[in-house]
Amino acid sequence: MTVTAWTAAKVARKVIENKALFILDVRNEDAFKDWKIEGHKFDYLNIPYFELLDGVEEILPQIPKNQEVLVVCAKEGSSIMVAEMLSDAGLDVGYLEGGMKSWSMYLEPIKVGDLNNGGELYQFVRLGKGCLSYMAINGGEAAIIDAVRFTEVFTNFAKQKGVEIKHVFDTHLHADHISGGRHIAEKTGATYYLPPKDAEEVVFDYTALEDGLTVNLGTSQIEVGAMYSPGHTIGSTSFVIDGKYLLTGDILFIDSIGRPDLAGLAEDWVGDLRETLYKRYRTLAEDLIVLPAHFMIIDELNEDGTVAKRLGDLFAENHGLNVEDEEQFRSMVTDNLPPQPNAYQEIRFVNMGKLTPSDEEQTEMEIGPNRCAVR
Repeated sequence: MTVTAWTAAKVARKVIENKALFILDVRNEDAFKDWKIEGHKFDYLNIPYFELLDGVEEILPQIPKNQEVLVVCAKEGSSIMVAEMLSDAGLDVGYLEGGMKSWSMYLEPIKVGDLNNGGELYQFVRLGKGCLSYMAINGGEAAIIDAVRFTEVFTNFAKQKGVEIKHVFDTHLHADHISGGRHIAEKTGATYYLPPKDAEEVVFDYTALEDGLTVNLGTSQIEVGAMYSPGHTIGSTSFVIDGKYLLTGDILFIDSIGRPDLAGLAEDWVGDLRETLYKRYRTLAEDLIVLPAHFMIIDELNEDGTVAKRLGDLFAENHGLNVEDEEQFRSMVTDNLPPQPNAYQEIRFVNMGKLTPSDEEQTEMEIGPNRCAVR
């Protein structure tokens, strides 16, 4: 039977289109439990590769005959060998090209909606890492918010759309992934903005992202407004684009809220986090569509693959926005936190410009799930 190479893009379409898929993950059990490819209609079997060296006969009864089967490993090699054994046993199977490494790196651009006077807003969904980046387009110009390190994805998309990248923003100094923001700005001549309270240790030039800053985009003067919203970091800044969309960075997610501890200052920043969530955001229009910089679980994806929800709905449904007792809130976001992101201190130093790791080293730093949230 046949063995077919699957790209991460093909797997992403299965996720977004809610298609069924059976995944045989041949990584070690701890790696699988920590992080896997998630889909609404995915079924899984985790059998470490070393247990299959003598053959796949024992697991054949557990492999469905009427469903697409994909074999996954860390980098590709082991999944190819297992897929070939399954093929020899009479099954049509696929394997993931590049393994979980490629899954971690893949970005899927999805249109969120229209802006005034012909503009568009796109969300770049990094399914394997839970990262969300944005590109607003209008009048032949583009603004990018919270770009990940794969700069060519954004520059190629802008070229495809026939627009010039003029502005690049980071809502805060990221700790769970490496930013591509300043590198895109260097390549394109765009202005790179970073909150100054997060930038005290950076070793490169930037433009201060200050509370109340407005940047016009294109001929229709779409306003990209900055709103100081500390808590995840002391400099965290939100955006209201075109009076329709609220980009919250890592402060507010669809099913959770941001954690305040990734700079080692949870006790200091928890008050800022509550102030932002319970006071600053409460002054905003409830019809704003919240667009966060991350998602944590597959259930946060909408039917079209976007991660977005009305602010008023989050006020009603998000547990992190409904803890009335301040001490209980403080305990929730400082006690029993999930594990911190892999290499988060090193990632912070990279985003400060103090470390310049190789591409392979950057990949290893970022491997693993999103861990920016408190649920």
